[in-house]
Formats: sequence, C-alpha cells, structure tokens
Amino acid sequence: MSESYESERRTDGLDVAVLQRRLAAFAAARDWQQYHTPKNLAAALSVEASELVEIFQWLTPEQSARVMEDEGAAARVEDEVADVLAYLLQFCEVLGIDALAALSAKIDRNEGRFPANGGR
Repeated sequence: MSESYESERRTDGLDVAVLQRRLAAFAAARDWQQYHTPKNLAAALSVEASELVEIFQWLTPEQSARVMEDEGAAARVEDEVADVLAYLLQFCEVLGIDALAALSAKIDRNEGRFPANGGR
C-alpha cells in the first residue's frame, strides 16, 4: 500500500475532501458512478439512516445512552454512522454542495431563529 494512501486512512488530518476523493475512487474502480444520481444517493442515505435507527428501536433511553459500552452494538453503530456519512458525502459531491459550509450556514440561521435566552 502506498504511503500517501496509508496516510489518508488515518483519522488524524482527515477532511471532507479527502474522504470524498476516496469514495469517488472506490466508486469509479467499480463503475458505480452511473448509479450515484442524487435520487439514488438520497434513497440510500435514507435506508442507511433507517438502519441506524433500527439499532435503537426498542431500547429504553437509558439503554440507548449505554449502547457504545457493548462491543458488538458499538461496531454496528459505527458501521451505520459510516454508511450514513459516506452516502451524505457522495450526495454532496454529486450536487456540488460544500457540506461544512452548508452546516455552518444552518447553525448561523438557527442561532438567529432560536436565541439562547429565548426560553426552553
């Protein structure tokens, strides 16, 4: 494995662009880009988010707060989070959305809509 690829696999120093490049290369190597339309990616994102919800479906609030204490459950949660993020990043790439800029703008709007001293 090349040193540059190995350095991209570590979590330190990762950014959205690096992850999007890796996802695009993965899809290209398998000729999957033809399936990565906004509609298909949005549907896949919804499915993966539902699989994350499924893990918590019948847990009590207390059990859900401790889900990462169980090694098997933690691995499932992490896998589903990764799937959700992968499809979201691919969706953003296809539509030319800067995910971090969109999130920052949304936080700005929410800070204006819901001031901290606005009551609870």
